[in-house]
Amino acid sequence: MKIGRRAFVTAASTVAAFSSPVAFGQKNYDEGVTDTEIKLGNTNPYSGPASSYGAIGKTIDAYWKAVNAAGGINGRKVAFLSMDDGYSPPKTVEVVRQLVEQDKIFALFQSLGTPCNTAIHKYMNQKKVPQLYVATGASKWGDPQHFPWTMGFQPDYHTEAVIYAKHVLANVKDAKVGILSQNDDFGRDYFDGFKQGLGKETDRIIKHVTYEVTDPTVDSQIIQLKDSGANVFFNITAPKQAAQAIRKAADIGWKPAHYLVNVSVSVAAVMKPAGFDNSQGIITASYLKDATDHQWDNDEEMKTWSAWMDKNMPGANKADANHVYGYAASTLMHETLKRCGDNLTRANLMKQAASFRNFRVPLLLPGITVTTSPTDFYPIQAVQLSRFKNDSWDLFGEIMHAESS
Repeated sequence: MKIGRRAFVTAASTVAAFSSPVAFGQKNYDEGVTDTEIKLGNTNPYSGPASSYGAIGKTIDAYWKAVNAAGGINGRKVAFLSMDDGYSPPKTVEVVRQLVEQDKIFALFQSLGTPCNTAIHKYMNQKKVPQLYVATGASKWGDPQHFPWTMGFQPDYHTEAVIYAKHVLANVKDAKVGILSQNDDFGRDYFDGFKQGLGKETDRIIKHVTYEVTDPTVDSQIIQLKDSGANVFFNITAPKQAAQAIRKAADIGWKPAHYLVNVSVSVAAVMKPAGFDNSQGIITASYLKDATDHQWDNDEEMKTWSAWMDKNMPGANKADANHVYGYAASTLMHETLKRCGDNLTRANLMKQAASFRNFRVPLLLPGITVTTSPTDFYPIQAVQLSRFKNDSWDLFGEIMHAESS
């Protein structure tokens, strides 16, 4: 099944910028690379309202330490400099300037958050420093014509929201939709996609309320949505607010058809704190295997990951989907750096990132691979719907592929 999505076209000059040839065996480095080291920067909210995402940064850090212990990449160790920005865009700007201008990183990898990455988007492209595989699904990261140094990783929010809207129209009789969204680009991208998915039936949205990431709770917003008469709840929230919303809806006896965005589906960080009884039947769109899903108990990729976790992150909660995500994203970056060989220029890094063809990243769902090109900066373009059942996510339906450019 194909779902429409916005496509961007790259100018010929952009393609040429990533195509400078280097003779075989010749070493060619940009800032942040030596014969023995590759310096990668990262920002993550280890503190603040989105601190549950800090598990991603910790997983990535453990990944590079394991790579270094095994000899590095083509003989070079990865220096991973991860900074706490507290999910605050001004702080992101401050620490990224330090990483680029003082620490002299080769590239920024997996910087987290739509508002945080938005704050540094133009800066990174003006500096021509790769902002690679960002940890946010905003559709803006796939615009190589205007931002040739930025690329996303996960399926984009806009397309994900289109899928939810189409599922609502097909499955909920007389749908009346209430929406809770974060008041920033993260929330707006999902909201716009959902409206597009509804097509001519946008009047089915009867109530839309927002929250600020610094708000202590979203209780009042959930009460407003219930009082509106909505029988569908599109929950566009970060993990902390997602758990609050699920729990409050149960407390006040509101039982709508509930759609939860993929970035907040961690069993450990969201569903368990919300209460498993309160979470039954919630629907999301998945693209990664979930460690709590017993169908993967004998899956070779999951067994490899589980053993890796035992060795490199002992004591970490494997039910936290952020560990799966961080590991998967790191394997793609690992392969991208490996393909650069000794031509470790920023332009070649972006060229390699834009040259994948049906590449299998461990822990993606079966049938989902990574494909990119100079005109397609959306690495993962497929999802499968899941429903929360008992204490884990249960996949259903077919793999849905977004239309690439």
